[in-house]
Amino acid sequence: MADILDNTANATRETRDDDRVILCMKWGTKYGPEYINRLYGMVRRNLRGDFRFVCLTDDSSGIRSEVECLPIPDLRLPDGLPERGWKKLTTFEADLHGLRGTALFLDIDIVITDSIDAFFEHPGEFLIIHDWKRPWRVTGNSSVYRFRLGVHADVLAQFRATQAEARASFRNEQAFLSDVLHKQGKLAYWPASWCASYKYHCIPPWPTNYWRDPFVPAGTKIVIFHGEVNPPDALEGRRNRAFRYVRKAPWIADYWKE
Repeated sequence: MADILDNTANATRETRDDDRVILCMKWGTKYGPEYINRLYGMVRRNLRGDFRFVCLTDDSSGIRSEVECLPIPDLRLPDGLPERGWKKLTTFEADLHGLRGTALFLDIDIVITDSIDAFFEHPGEFLIIHDWKRPWRVTGNSSVYRFRLGVHADVLAQFRATQAEARASFRNEQAFLSDVLHKQGKLAYWPASWCASYKYHCIPPWPTNYWRDPFVPAGTKIVIFHGEVNPPDALEGRRNRAFRYVRKAPWIADYWKE
């Protein structure tokens, strides 16, 4: 816990209803502090004006001082049940460490390629990526979502009250979250071009992937890495699934840096 408190000095400053908060989450050892540090750098270069950058984490060691590191709230699952796949729901606490304002949640393994000002300006109560693989479903991809802090506490309360049923009915938090907010009439999606899937949109289709480099599609502001490839893998042309060849993407180094 001591490590978590190392970077909390800025968290004691006055909070305001018009704060813009970049929110992310890191737990365990899969991702090192460099992911947070590079995410902060990308946001700073691509978001005009003031913002707070908050990382909910179990370990703040190695994270740059500009980042406010705060503990991840307890999801309150019965003893022994894994929280993986559901932790993001804790961002909807009624009082998330006293934070106020509008939060833009970003996964830490994304690559920002253009200005993200519009993510705070686009109209809508709750905005999320529309899932690419099955666009006929309401499910959103929670790599990038925006909401007013404290406003959707009922989502977390509903999960805690019905967690056994929710875990049996939904694969993960983004499916549960999308379903609840869709039924409330509050779910909306980002413009389709803003968030591109590296897997689906940046890798050229077979067989051209053998001689064409991955690219950033027109209009893309954030590239999402899901599945088997993360930014350092894409940079070096690595995939961890057989028969899925991909060339190096050297342009990632231009964006994914502190």
